[in-house]
Amino acid sequence: MAARRHEVNGARPAACATLALAVLLDGLMPVQAQALTEADYYDDLPVVLSVSRLSQPLDEAPAAVTVIDEAMIRASGFRDIPDLLRLVPGFSVAYTRDNTWAIGYHGMADAFSRRFQVLVDGRSIYSPAYGAVNWGELPLSVDDIERIEVVRGPNAASYGANAFLSVINIITKDPSQTPGTFASMQYGEQGMSGLALRHGGAQGDLRYRLTLSAQTRDRFEADAVDWITPVRMYEETQTYFVNGRAEYRLSDTDGISAQFGVSVGDWQAGHSINADEPQGQDASAQFVQFRFQRVRSSDDEWMVQAYFSRNNFDAPRQAAICFDTVKGAPAVCPGGHPAPPRYVATGQTLEAGNDQLQTRFNIEFQRNQRLAPNWRAVWGGEVRHESVESLRYFNTRESLDGTLARAYVNLEWRAHPDVLLQGGTMLEHHYFTGTDVSPRLALNYTLAEGHTLRFNVSQAYRSPTFFEQKGDLSYYTTSGAFVTQIFAPSDSLEPERILSREMGYVGLYPALRLQLDAKLFHDTIHDYINSKGGPAHFGNHDDFTVRGGDLQLGWQPVPALKLSAQYARAFIQADPSIDADLEDSVPHNTFSLLAQYELARGWTASAGVYRSGRMKWLSDGDWTDAFTRWDARLARRWSWQGHEMEAALVAQNLGADYTEFRDTNIFSRRVYASFSVAW
Repeated sequence: MAARRHEVNGARPAACATLALAVLLDGLMPVQAQALTEADYYDDLPVVLSVSRLSQPLDEAPAAVTVIDEAMIRASGFRDIPDLLRLVPGFSVAYTRDNTWAIGYHGMADAFSRRFQVLVDGRSIYSPAYGAVNWGELPLSVDDIERIEVVRGPNAASYGANAFLSVINIITKDPSQTPGTFASMQYGEQGMSGLALRHGGAQGDLRYRLTLSAQTRDRFEADAVDWITPVRMYEETQTYFVNGRAEYRLSDTDGISAQFGVSVGDWQAGHSINADEPQGQDASAQFVQFRFQRVRSSDDEWMVQAYFSRNNFDAPRQAAICFDTVKGAPAVCPGGHPAPPRYVATGQTLEAGNDQLQTRFNIEFQRNQRLAPNWRAVWGGEVRHESVESLRYFNTRESLDGTLARAYVNLEWRAHPDVLLQGGTMLEHHYFTGTDVSPRLALNYTLAEGHTLRFNVSQAYRSPTFFEQKGDLSYYTTSGAFVTQIFAPSDSLEPERILSREMGYVGLYPALRLQLDAKLFHDTIHDYINSKGGPAHFGNHDDFTVRGGDLQLGWQPVPALKLSAQYARAFIQADPSIDADLEDSVPHNTFSLLAQYELARGWTASAGVYRSGRMKWLSDGDWTDAFTRWDARLARRWSWQGHEMEAALVAQNLGADYTEFRDTNIFSRRVYASFSVAW
């Protein structure tokens, strides 16, 4: 996959703050370079793989895509993968607690991120149990990421159920990109520290890399107030992992690859106000992945891939039982402060632990080929078996499992030098909802060289998770007596369905040294799944609409300065009976700006600005006020005795404190230093 790998979207980064940093650097002058030509900009669109599964330049993709490349990752200063999604227009990102992240795209944002398909090198990390993405357990370092491709919109035609609002495809570095040894260290405020060691090498036709990492985080201020109640936050986490990747060349056309990863976490989580929430948590994850690939040419290849993943979570805990005199029923005693008069202690305790085990086995076949000079196709299928176990959330010690099967095809027809037609569909049989078909039709029309219009209509489904369909959250005493039921199993659920209509534009302006990617969208969501009643259970609800637009801009006014700007405006129109907070779950305006300025003698200054409007996080989230976050990074690279070194200082949230997801989650200013060496 050669060509045009100068990844996109926006180039990088924040103007005024960056220029101010440059002025403060005594004696440093900006790098002088040759003027860029128009050819540099016409050839600057990246090649993406994540939309149709065909290799395509950005202006030929059938849907809007944002590419976060390695340079943007470094300039941002982010060390946690979910934070990087702040660089994508329309995304809302927040750390919740218990080492979990909440992510939304154009609203519907809750603690589980149930409407995204997230892939790492083609391996799904979407949780079948709750729909969440287990970012904290992911055995992957940001230093090993080559790029992240984010499809902004439904993409079930290529990836099936759960590619409902977006596909986030994380692509790691090939071992050929990581020769030698690399070590990186970070240390700073708010309990932030990290250490990673990577070694890559080759022997004959074998290439390999191995990474070990240890990371520590303390997310928020430890002391907060929930209304008038003092709260103690327990969000200190320690996570360790090792991963490896090997590529072996069998012949000129054939190759095999293998990957593995193991992570363990020792986490403190939750807060003092809820007595039934375990504070100590042990998490672990493992995966193995194998792939055979035959590539005869760029238009003739096929592959078989299989992987197995396992996620285990254990949080033992016991809590006291009180009698609720208002409801006339036993309940978990309030914690962290004296119990109100309505509660009477019973002297009993209950098991309030949180045990979870999830497994997935997946095998997939894919074939890419050119059918005729103006026709290309990709087709394939996969079978996946998933299982979950959790006594707390399903009220059984038995394993719940299911098998899904998929078959897909995507076609590309160059009907005219300026007209590209694309169509695709996914046929999927899910263990809960039966058979669904997810089609897509797109037209890309080139107005002039460097200016393309895109029209897209697609349909996607999201199947219910195990917890939505079969969740049974009930409390029992340690002796086995029933206390109360919070969630009950649901009646048979229909899958959520989205009909998405999109009009997009990709433009290159060489004279201005500028790239522009914009889209307008109008989505209608049917059979929305949400909880209701008491005890709560999930059900399907009426239709609602989401509409708005995304804009991303990359600008390089001089060779030393690169800027990337993202803006989104979105609205939800829904009847309050569906969910009283649904319309407010989308910030009407989000904005981000990332800038990188190359200075002399190896110095680089970068800055980021992240703005989000007021919004209401769904599930157990709170209203969060609008905030603007300012980050800055100053780094220097140099060589010493054959070693490549980099030292950096990163400051996050230089402005006022703000809250994430809950009122008690206070994100304050913090600074950390990093150092890396490669040899």
